[in-house]
Amino acid sequence: MTVMDLALHYAFLPHDDPDAALAFYRDALGFHVRNDVGYNGLRWITVGPADPSAPAIVLHPPAAEPGLTDDERRTIAEMMAKGSYGAITLATHDLDEVFARLVTNGAEVVQEPTDQPYGVRDCAFRDPAGNLLRINELP
Repeated sequence: MTVMDLALHYAFLPHDDPDAALAFYRDALGFHVRNDVGYNGLRWITVGPADPSAPAIVLHPPAAEPGLTDDERRTIAEMMAKGSYGAITLATHDLDEVFARLVTNGAEVVQEPTDQPYGVRDCAFRDPAGNLLRINELP
């Protein structure tokens, strides 16, 4: 068996308001903006930790995907509005500090810090586009 040397590089989450996405990911979460690219009135924003080799999140306009039908675009918009389209799990050594910072910045709380029965302490928020963000506490 050959072992492959792979690492997570990017994760993609949709946004429907680039300025609100920046306010959340840059200002509330403290991520660095690595790239902010506009094309035809749309924006792709890449954010991540200060370490440029760490994985990043690409915040993208969901309707820009080539080949989508109008019905598919409507379905995506409906799922985003319900908060059932995108999700990601982040991790921190200080869950209480991150939770307090997000609450102070007006983030929508889904779950306060909780000890889960499967051994993780975490909390959950929705970003401005409705994406679910779970945040695990690292040991």
